Order: sequence, then C-alpha cells, then structure tokens
Amino acid sequence: MIQFAEVFPDEQIVFFHRKLKRLIAIELKIGDFKPEYKGQMELYLRWLDKHERSPGEESPIGLILCAGQKNERIELLELDRSGIHVAEYLTSLPSKELLREKLHNAIKHARQRLESESAGDYER
Repeated sequence: MIQFAEVFPDEQIVFFHRKLKRLIAIELKIGDFKPEYKGQMELYLRWLDKHERSPGEESPIGLILCAGQKNERIELLELDRSGIHVAEYLTSLPSKELLREKLHNAIKHARQRLESESAGDYER
C-alpha cells in the first residue's frame, strides 16, 4: 500500500470541512500553474478518497495555489470535473488601480453568477 508520506509532499495541506463534509487538499506552488499539477492533485485526491474518506463524506476536492494562472489552460484541462480548483496568490502588493480593476471584475463575475444561478442555468 502506498503510504501518506509517499503521496503528499511537504507543501501539501489537508483539511476537513465540516459543513461540506469532505476533505480538502491544498497545495502551494511557486510560480505559474503548470498542467502537470492536475495529475499530481488527482493522485492526492484519489488517495484521500480510497484511504481517508469515511462513510457519509463527500469526495475530496483540491485547491492549487499558484503565483500565476492562465485561465484558458485551466479551462481546457477541465479541472472542475476532477474536483480541482486553481487560485492565484499575490507575490507583491499591486497598485491601487490594479486592485480596483480586480475588485470590479470580481463583483461583475459574482453578479453574473448570481443571475445565472437564479435563472437555473449555472453549472458547478
């Protein structure tokens, strides 16, 4: 049997979310997102599902934190279907203009998502 230490590197963190009733694997990567990260996370999630998931829990999900991400690459990999999500972290404080722009885009995206959910056509 493959042991936990063989599968999970030191930069991997695993949490249990009580309300979601599932394990969440979080991995911090230095640099931009790379396609091979999907395969690594799928291995982690399958191991957790097989060896750590208890009856009544949902399948584990993964979060990959990167310094940069290319949305088209992430969309083509269909990470959501694998229960994997990618988020970008900041390595330095951006300008006020960039923060304003990101906030505006986040609000716009949230409104679109709410409208889609209320119309019943939002896919998870």
